[in-house]
Amino acid sequence: MRSMIRIKFVLTSLAALLACSTLVFGADCQVKVTGSDAMQYDVKKIEISKDCDKFTIELVHGGQLPAAAMGHNVVIVETAKMMGIATTMIKMENGIDNGFLPESSDILFQSKMVGGGESTTLEIDPTKLTSGTAYTFFCSFPGHWAIMKGDLTVL
Repeated sequence: MRSMIRIKFVLTSLAALLACSTLVFGADCQVKVTGSDAMQYDVKKIEISKDCDKFTIELVHGGQLPAAAMGHNVVIVETAKMMGIATTMIKMENGIDNGFLPESSDILFQSKMVGGGESTTLEIDPTKLTSGTAYTFFCSFPGHWAIMKGDLTVL
């Protein structure tokens, strides 16, 4: 009987400790996304907690091809504007250093373009995003946006 009471006490204490640690550490304010030479992200959905002061996306290019041949980046836009941006703004003449995109207020966040074996970090200010608005993240290397994309949500 005493051993059952001790087991219950230990389990209750452990559950309380885990609950407190969640509160202490707060929201997970980062995600790692890997792109490949097969033009795929390994993440299709990113959720950003409104409790994050900043949110970090680490983009890793897991392939081997250079940025000039198979570069990847992360661009975040409102989903309602994504198709227009992808079909009219992505142009080779905008250059790889600009992610093949012109300056535009419709582009909310944009990482640099990386090649195989490289990585970059994109820091997002969640206060610039609205809860309830649909967002899309995608790669703006010409032709990639059609399959290298996912949903971004503010919780």
